[in-house]
Amino acid sequence: MLGHLSVGAWTVSMIRKSTRAFWKAGRSVKGYFLSEFLHGYIYTRWPYAYIGVAKGNRKIPALLKPFVGALAWLLLRKGAGFGSPEAKRAFADSYHGKVVPPGAAEQLVTLKEPIELNDLETIIPYATARDILLSHPDHIVALECPCRVESENPCLPLDVCLIVGEPFASFVTEHHPNQSRPISQDEAVDILRAEHERGHVHHAFFKDAMLGRFYAICNCCSCCCGAMQANRNGTPMLASSGFVAARTKEACVGCGLCVNACPFDALFVNEEQVVIDEEICMGCGVCVSKCPHTALVLRRAPERGEPLILSELMARARSSN
Repeated sequence: MLGHLSVGAWTVSMIRKSTRAFWKAGRSVKGYFLSEFLHGYIYTRWPYAYIGVAKGNRKIPALLKPFVGALAWLLLRKGAGFGSPEAKRAFADSYHGKVVPPGAAEQLVTLKEPIELNDLETIIPYATARDILLSHPDHIVALECPCRVESENPCLPLDVCLIVGEPFASFVTEHHPNQSRPISQDEAVDILRAEHERGHVHHAFFKDAMLGRFYAICNCCSCCCGAMQANRNGTPMLASSGFVAARTKEACVGCGLCVNACPFDALFVNEEQVVIDEEICMGCGVCVSKCPHTALVLRRAPERGEPLILSELMARARSSN
């Protein structure tokens, strides 16, 4: 007997609070349909299986097969087959990361008030998922990185994926209590700095199924990160920071420490001087911090897009109002 509760009300009561909050937030987003919500739910509820399948380490679980079939159908309608350049671009349009240098990454985890920045096409050069709408930006969760967990010999530590804002932070802590922990903004900054010191890259991630907006900062190593692997294999999942590394001629001694540190293999030494391949460089800033001679700097590169620097974006938004 269900007493005074109807079957529908009883069913709703059994759904976790964070799931209901996720659905409620999705209902306020134009064009965010049940299919996107289910995709986002599966992605966030079972991130290790999802990423494991994407990296080719796991077979497709039965739960995900309908979504893979739906994706195949959509690609066929567009005349794109799996593995084609069109399919790779379509995937990247829905799920991508923006490289952010250390200072810009710290701004994303130290906001004191909610913000809303929409349609950032000059900063996030993709067709979809390019909004920054942070509700409760001080709600941050450190999650064990699915890419590292799904790697055979992962880089450590594992809990370096930072889920930022609601409804995402509460969803992760409620559904993954053993793989996540709420942290303060100061702790988030400490994680960012420690990961940068390890030579890892900060990526601000956006996904259509995650309400079409920014939801996490991942601290990525080139050996474990699925997005960096996909990028190397022709799926353009990562956008440049809007900076490139540049050499100060007087200081470089050609020691090669920056070459070994570069996560994107964009540097090499020629005639005892470091050379930067600007087409490959993503402007992460790892090489700059690894040079003991301060021979490298980051310079703005308008041809690579605009950087995701919240202080500038917020000032621009205020001036336009």
